[in-house]
Parts: sequence; C-alpha cells; structure tokens
Amino acid sequence: MTRHFGVLIPSTNTTVEIECRLLPATHQAHVGRLMTSAPGRTFQPSRDEDVDYQSRLLGTARVELVILAQTSASLFADDYDEITTRRMSAGAGVPAITSAQAVGRAVRALGARRIAIVSPYSDEVNQRAGHYFAAKHGLEAVALEGFGATDSYAIGQLGPENARNAFARIDRPQIEVFVVPGGNFPTINSIAGWEREFKKPVVTTNQASFWAMLQMLKTGDRIPGFGRLLEEVPVG
Repeated sequence: MTRHFGVLIPSTNTTVEIECRLLPATHQAHVGRLMTSAPGRTFQPSRDEDVDYQSRLLGTARVELVILAQTSASLFADDYDEITTRRMSAGAGVPAITSAQAVGRAVRALGARRIAIVSPYSDEVNQRAGHYFAAKHGLEAVALEGFGATDSYAIGQLGPENARNAFARIDRPQIEVFVVPGGNFPTINSIAGWEREFKKPVVTTNQASFWAMLQMLKTGDRIPGFGRLLEEVPVG
C-alpha cells in the first residue's frame, strides 16, 4: 500500500525533493512551495497565505499528513509551531508537523538530551536554535557550529564535508547526538558514514521529517541506509 504525505518547502529550496526521492516507492512525497515573508532577508518564515493555499492544494491530493520542511522558521517566534501547524491542518484536513518539531522529538526518541548543533546558519540563528530546542524539547546544546551561509542558494551548494569537519572539531563525550538543521543542506546520504565514524547518532532536518512521517502514519516500516533514526524508527 502506497502512503502519501505532503511537504511544504521554501521556494528557494533545491534539496528536499531530491532527498524525498530516496524514500521507498511506498512512501510518496508531494511538495508545495512557499514564498518568504520578507524577500531579501535570510531565514525568515514563509508567507501565511502561501502556507494556507499550498496546504489546501495538498489536501486535494489526499495526503495523510503535511510537514513543513523549514526548520529555521520555527526559531523566530515561540508560538510559531503551534500556529503554523494549525494553519496547515486546517488547509489540508490532516495532521501537520514542522521539521523543527520533528528534530526535537527525534532526539528525545533516541533517548538523548545533550546535542551539538551543526548547521549552515549564522551564529545568531544557531543561538536561536539552541534556545528553541531547550525551551520546546528540553535539549541542551553543548556545542554550536555554523557555516555562516548567507542565503538558501548558498546552503544548497554546501558539501557534506562541512558538517563532517565540524563534527571532528567539536566532538566530545558530552555530546549524545549531532543535530544538523537545514532542509536545503544536502546530507542524507552522508548520515550513516558519519555515525560509523563518530559513534553517535546524527539527526538532520529531512531525515527527522521522514521519521516523523513514519511515526504519524504508523506504518511499522524502517528505512535502512540513512542513519539510526530511520533504521530503528524509535518511538517518540
């Protein structure tokens, strides 16, 4: 049986659809694009009217849930997740989740609390991410490392070696999970290798979104090759 889910992404994102294609054919993603609410500024939430419209369109495809794959959007208002998932659910008529929620819940499902955040973001956005995961998910960011990407296009051009080299610089026993936010940062094919090298789980935006999809659809399926989170699908 094929399961269908919706994914909302920023209009500038060039990675999420590629990583969705790596899923088994029994899990089909259907994508809607969103314009930023502040053109010319980086890491801003998408327009509410686009969230509403694209969610309604995904609802006509009879998706079973909708995911917002834009982790940074959740970092700029304490109630963003709650308000935006309500908008998504109202439009599509199905449950909804943000990728930031998925990342936080995935880390907790792995039984961890102490994380390192390694992202394409600036130091300011990384600090916001640390606050978000502490306040919303009870996680402690013991290390923050960012690449200072200035826009989404730049993130899409970053190689995964940026994350691997950051792990090597900051790795320490206190870190239980490496968190790599950024839906436009191409990482999913590198996760398993990173976990073998550093002997700890890695949670990324798109991987955690897929984990949340498996959880919410209750398929019982596991997806090997993309790290412990999708191979084991811990309950969270």
